[in-house]
Amino acid sequence: MKDLTQGSVTKHLLHMSAFLAASMLVQTLYLLADLYWVGHLGKDQPHAEVVFNQSFVMSIVIAFGLGIVGFILRAAYCDWLSADAATAELAKAYLLWFLPGLLLQFPLVALGSALRATGIIKPAVGFQVLSVFLNIVLAPLLIFGIGPWPKLGVTGAALATFISILIADVLMMIYFEKKYHYVRFRFALFRPQTKIWKRMLGIGVPAGTEFLLLFVYIVLVYAIIRGFGPEAQAGFGVGARVMQALFLPVMALSFAVAPVVGQNFGGRRADRVRHSVYSAIGIASFMMVVLTLIAHLAPATLIRIFSRDPRVIAFGSEYLRIVSFNFLSTGIIFTTSSVFQGIGNTLPPLFSSLTRLMLFAVPALLISRMPGFEIREVWYLSVGTVIFQMCINVFLLRHELRKRLRFDEPENFIPASATAS
Repeated sequence: MKDLTQGSVTKHLLHMSAFLAASMLVQTLYLLADLYWVGHLGKDQPHAEVVFNQSFVMSIVIAFGLGIVGFILRAAYCDWLSADAATAELAKAYLLWFLPGLLLQFPLVALGSALRATGIIKPAVGFQVLSVFLNIVLAPLLIFGIGPWPKLGVTGAALATFISILIADVLMMIYFEKKYHYVRFRFALFRPQTKIWKRMLGIGVPAGTEFLLLFVYIVLVYAIIRGFGPEAQAGFGVGARVMQALFLPVMALSFAVAPVVGQNFGGRRADRVRHSVYSAIGIASFMMVVLTLIAHLAPATLIRIFSRDPRVIAFGSEYLRIVSFNFLSTGIIFTTSSVFQGIGNTLPPLFSSLTRLMLFAVPALLISRMPGFEIREVWYLSVGTVIFQMCINVFLLRHELRKRLRFDEPENFIPASATAS
């Protein structure tokens, strides 16, 4: 276990972010099973091992349950959301193998989160980078049917992802079994323990619900712009993925924040917790200002990398140019939400996300039904609600830190002489 309660906080954040940025290449969105709260266990190794095994089992159970739901709703979801029948059929073919690949990420992320919570970054990043290279090699073989490989089209792209993630899962489990000794798989600890699951769900469900709200937002946007045709949906889809790619450094930083804050919070180091918050927000803000300039000044160049269709480029460019105004707010949201995870309270970020979705959904649906509706109106509304969400996050975090970081104040200090007597 790497001790994050000593040394430069900023150095810890940057060091962990650098390696996490590489792992983010394989992560296009947050997953439900990201269990950063393990970092709160501090240096209580026996309890950490129990929680580690319980979280691994729970990640598999959740993935299995969501997989059943996903396959049941796959056809209806694609038919409802796609702009035309051809797009719907391609989406169904892609999800046939992409869904299992996505579900395999649950145990992978749970194991990687356990490593990050103890300050270990390189192994998880290495396996994920390997999965990326495997996907790069397998994708063209399976998509185009090169050599002895069958030509599978979009199904081949999803199958390549599934195989790559499966290999990364197996290698990660081998690493835990052979090399990592702080927490290990103990089959005797696999039996679900109600109290621990309740604690995990108490922290994990709000964080997971945030991801669900993000999914609802994306589905809502696709539904609203469906009438503008597949080019508009493709423009939004490409623009959103480009934005996610731009956010990789800041997402990596936010992933590093939780274990740094968690260890120092568990170590009762209030000064270092505050330093971590200020440092992370400062770094994230600087990154986002740079990314805002890139997205605002050259959006078409970014979209053109992935599509040559003029309408797709036009829709995607407009989306990127407008939403770049909320990049700074988004960076602060990422950071503050991770701080909440680090101190063990994931309800405030859930509240702010839910508030943002409600403020966006109702007006968006109303204006989409008005004569002369244009897509850009939705993007401007999105910018405003994200800024509002940032304000809520910052306000709630200030309140939370004032309440939770009181263990180093004079009235809570017990002199050594008093304990000796």
